[in-house]
Amino acid sequence: MRGIFFLFLILSTFIGCKPSKTIIILSDEIKESVIYLSSDDLAGRNTGTGGIEKAAKYIEQQLKSFGVKPYFESYRDDFKAKGLDAFNIVGYIEGTDSKLKNEFVIISAHYDHIGYAKAVDNDSIANGANDNASGTSSVLAIAKYFAAKKKNKRSIMFVLFSAEELGLLGSEHLAKRLKNENLDLYSMLNFEMTGVPLKDRDYVAFLSGYDLSNMASKINEYVDSNLIGLSDIAKKYNLFVASDNYAFYKEFGLPCQSLSSCDLSNYDYYHHVDDEADKLDYDFMASLINKIIPAIEKMCDTPTKEIEMYE
Repeated sequence: MRGIFFLFLILSTFIGCKPSKTIIILSDEIKESVIYLSSDDLAGRNTGTGGIEKAAKYIEQQLKSFGVKPYFESYRDDFKAKGLDAFNIVGYIEGTDSKLKNEFVIISAHYDHIGYAKAVDNDSIANGANDNASGTSSVLAIAKYFAAKKKNKRSIMFVLFSAEELGLLGSEHLAKRLKNENLDLYSMLNFEMTGVPLKDRDYVAFLSGYDLSNMASKINEYVDSNLIGLSDIAKKYNLFVASDNYAFYKEFGLPCQSLSSCDLSNYDYYHHVDDEADKLDYDFMASLINKIIPAIEKMCDTPTKEIEMYE
């Protein structure tokens, strides 16, 4: 077997290819990230606190270790949020295609939470494991994958927003900044509460604003499965306008939507002190990430912008 492998290496050199390597996102690495981000030491990651500073440093260290570069002079995109010093974390991987690299796909999540909530059994820290350490950890895992592959033709921007819980202030700031800088945005996929599976659905996750674009159908086409569906509950409560995708949709008028596996029908701990790391399903999280990555690859590599708003 060893001889056959080396023969393959020699032949691949002559035909200009390399042995492919499949990168799998493991549940243990997702769990490790969620556990840290939702630990008591971070005190609920409220904007303007020492806890969110610790979260930001962790995210920056992770991106740096992956080889994801800062998009601005540093990873931090500073702004004021109701008088508080706040900052989004923004990294990117430049595309490999000379033309397509000027177009951007944004992969994002918010990393802040509410700090404290009504005490239960003498615990008042709202650690926000599902909301939204789960989404943050998903974005970090996806960033690690693409940094290792280095084959995305379009550029990818990885954004972790602050001040989402104060009224989507981080995304509003960055959307306006990037619009003023004439960013050529293709699409945005925002990760919001991805820590638990939906119940009694024939799909795995839903997109907010499902009916506004063909993003859901294109993702399903790209992965050849019914991965993304329409949540009637999300539509009823108009969750499209309740997450960080909305500011980008308003500024750019493009497909900017949130992916979630929680429409509050399947999780009882929204903004609750029991939204803890031990409540999440890490095998499910890893499976969802591994399933969505091929769709993101296609989004980055298609010759034309196939994902479009409906008229």
